Amino acid sequence: MLHQTERIQAQDEKKRKIRAAIIIGIVGGTIAALMLAEIAKSLIMGGARIVSAAQEATRGRSAEELLRGWISGGRKTGADFDIETYTSNVDMDGDGIDDQTDILQNAKKWVSYKPQYVNAYYDTGYPNWSDHEGVCTDVVGYALLNSGYDLQALVEADVKAHPERYWDAEDPNIDFRRVSNLLIYFQYNSINLTTDLSETSEWRGGDIVIFAEGPIGIVSDRRNEDGNPYLIHHGSEWQTEYEEDKLHDRDDIVGHFRIS
Repeated sequence: MLHQTERIQAQDEKKRKIRAAIIIGIVGGTIAALMLAEIAKSLIMGGARIVSAAQEATRGRSAEELLRGWISGGRKTGADFDIETYTSNVDMDGDGIDDQTDILQNAKKWVSYKPQYVNAYYDTGYPNWSDHEGVCTDVVGYALLNSGYDLQALVEADVKAHPERYWDAEDPNIDFRRVSNLLIYFQYNSINLTTDLSETSEWRGGDIVIFAEGPIGIVSDRRNEDGNPYLIHHGSEWQTEYEEDKLHDRDDIVGHFRIS
């Protein structure tokens, strides 16, 4: 009799577990269904917003303009803001390309190699360019050297002529790769321009810009939606992109220069 009672109790317990599992399954399924419904709703609303934004962005634009924007990857230039491309009347290296364009093109060429950030001393002054390594000042050094301006020789000559200006100059092989020295050099040996980013038309591709906290870089001809130019730079070992929309959010610009 006892064994029969235990079997009945065991059967009842099994039934309770089955009912509990069924209830949990129903509740869980209901919750999952509600969550999926909310996700679907969010996706639908998000998609509607994207479509609306796309319609607003393309309203009034011709097929030619849309195609041009698609080909350029959405990138804007000065022409999109009625800002003329600056062309220098100097061609220092005599290659048929004016200095401003030459400097811009060479800066882009250097960062296209995606150089490694290596802060080292070189007996030759410049890094071994074929190793594709360097620091922020080497973006400028490479761009100028390949445009007819040997920054190492120029800074060394200016240090010798005006030693009182350069508090951080001690070795010609490294002096021209220090931002502090380049700030002084460009202040006295280039065209000094505004540091106010709100004057967007005054910022042209090929200009040089220096920040109080580093780095130094070259102004790009590419611009963001507000017309602010991108920055060509190499300021970190973790960097993966070298032409970035970084300029507009900086408030520590101490120098903006043009070579010629």
